[in-house]
Amino acid sequence: EACTKSIVCPNKQIDPHAKFTAKGNLLESETYIGGKVECLETGVYRSDIEYKFEMKPEGFQSLIDNVDRDMTFAIEVEGGMDRRKITNYDEVRAEIIEKLELLRDRPNRMEKPYVYHIDVGAMYPNIILTNRLQPSAIVDDATCAACDFNQERNNCKRMMQWVWRGDYNPATKGEYDRTKDQLMRESRTNGSEQQFNELSEKEQAKTISDRLKLYSKNAYKKTKVTEEVTRTDTVCMRENDFYVDTVRQFRDRRYEYKKLTKVWAKRIGKAETPQEKKEAEDSALVYDSLQVAHKCILNSFYGYVMRKGARWRSMEMAGIVTKTGADLIVQARKLIEQIGRPLELDTDGIWCILPGSFPNIFTFKLDDGSTFRLEYPCIMLNADVHDNFTNHQYQTLKDTVTGIYETRSECSIFFELDGPYRCMVLPASTEEGRLLKKRYAVFNFDGSLAELKGFELKRRGELELIKTFQSQVFEHFLDGSTLKDCYASVANIANHWIDILDTNGESLDTDELVDLISENRNMSRQLEDYGVQKGTSQTTARRLGEFLGSEIIKDKGLNCKFIISQLPHGAPITERAVPTAIWKAEPAVMKHYLRKWLKAPEMEDEDFDIRNVLDWDYYLERLNNTIRKIITIPAALQKVPNPVPRVPHPDWLQTTVRKMNDKYKQRSIKNMF
Repeated sequence: EACTKSIVCPNKQIDPHAKFTAKGNLLESETYIGGKVECLETGVYRSDIEYKFEMKPEGFQSLIDNVDRDMTFAIEVEGGMDRRKITNYDEVRAEIIEKLELLRDRPNRMEKPYVYHIDVGAMYPNIILTNRLQPSAIVDDATCAACDFNQERNNCKRMMQWVWRGDYNPATKGEYDRTKDQLMRESRTNGSEQQFNELSEKEQAKTISDRLKLYSKNAYKKTKVTEEVTRTDTVCMRENDFYVDTVRQFRDRRYEYKKLTKVWAKRIGKAETPQEKKEAEDSALVYDSLQVAHKCILNSFYGYVMRKGARWRSMEMAGIVTKTGADLIVQARKLIEQIGRPLELDTDGIWCILPGSFPNIFTFKLDDGSTFRLEYPCIMLNADVHDNFTNHQYQTLKDTVTGIYETRSECSIFFELDGPYRCMVLPASTEEGRLLKKRYAVFNFDGSLAELKGFELKRRGELELIKTFQSQVFEHFLDGSTLKDCYASVANIANHWIDILDTNGESLDTDELVDLISENRNMSRQLEDYGVQKGTSQTTARRLGEFLGSEIIKDKGLNCKFIISQLPHGAPITERAVPTAIWKAEPAVMKHYLRKWLKAPEMEDEDFDIRNVLDWDYYLERLNNTIRKIITIPAALQKVPNPVPRVPHPDWLQTTVRKMNDKYKQRSIKNMF
């Protein structure tokens, strides 16, 4: 695109070796505040179980006041139709207002919920397109002063905010200069044979930084200050839009592939012959792969501008994109908190539950007999977004000779509604006051898994025992008709696996047991590159080299499959990793190395059995921690008695439960109305 528009590619940007803040402090690092991810609740949330909602009447009143605005926006902006062509507008409007008034008049209630994911479609690319953001468009006063269009009537300067965060040395610029001068006068630098002037610029900068840290530690009692500052930068609305056009082309092409994916997916069910079904399935797979590929490329347009060495690099642009996205989600969260319960905040959306009586899906009828689908939870947010985030300064070049630009309002940022879903499971942390981010399981109404994020089940190299337990336990969160029954069902799975470990796996043969309790990891580097670094993989690799030969550990990518032994007593876990391959070696070799590694020369024949070597308490604690995260702690926070009494609650949780169940706890007067 740059070549087509005769844009000269700039050189790769190189940061100076020494950079200073506006106050003259030596800057160690700088970045911007990105999008925030936050988990707000934990537990099981199902569409067929009632939950307590404590909502705000003012939130529903606001929706009632804006119902005409929201409906008109959906019809005219999203649907591109004339409102006057809707024949049942008044009926739909009355039904929405009636539902909202009932919720407003009784905001505290027990009700079955809708489980929704409300997210912004292609959020970062659409923020770029809406605000005409591109690295070359971030300008300063000097650039604007030299511009022919620098006149107030042109309205071509859009001011946008972002949050800068920097780590800098507390020493002043004068102290920096004196430190540098002192180093230049020394005959040797830090014990080396070279003088300061003989060092390269990079080495000089590092030497000054190290000496200044030592000075600051003595003078200021600290070596680093972290500061966050909200900055405002100017975005030029008349800069050549080659970068924006490229993003738009990829976005539009992805939308085309998404439509084609849906078209071919529908044809699968309508296929009359096996050949037609196969063709439809293959086409749907191809177009879905293409849209995913374009999604990855689209997101890279944001990431590229902060890549070191990029030709078009702009920390300001990246910061503006993430700040705008965070403001979008914060605005949506404020409304959801008033009319429902937000569960998890992503960078581009919100997982939430809304009461079952909340206005949901409606159908408009047009005078030509066609229909238009209205997703009310979505359009109430979209109308707010377009009120607060529309760019009314968007300018497009219309005449290259006279330099005439056309100004219009632009906003391609829209929330999309995913769901409703049957169930959402959010695990808890074993630490007090901490919730786990980006970790949840979501189920469709047919019982299939719609989304699984963050669990060990999806990771390579994790303990197979934990992965197998999770693969069995999730589907049982759909059992029962109450939360207590649901947790009782998953508790049966937990008890089954605890029994297996309590009996030292007597119901399993040796090969099954090894597969279950071994961990399988690949080393990304050569063993020698890790140096003295300690870890289970490094210990396993060194021990493999001992009895298989050093040749096997020379290359990177070595596969390390190991178990944790109970010997030597008191040794850290990293030193108790034993490669499972040792049990496939000759008996004499196996006995020699196990006695050596376990530091137990007195071991006899039965002691070499893997069941007698394993640290069963270690594996039981690993399983118990997973059970706490997925079952017992979420159950306690949802006021369900411990469904797995064999796994005791942490001390902090017992205190929390007592406070939650205290009959004499002082109540807020607001909860009585």
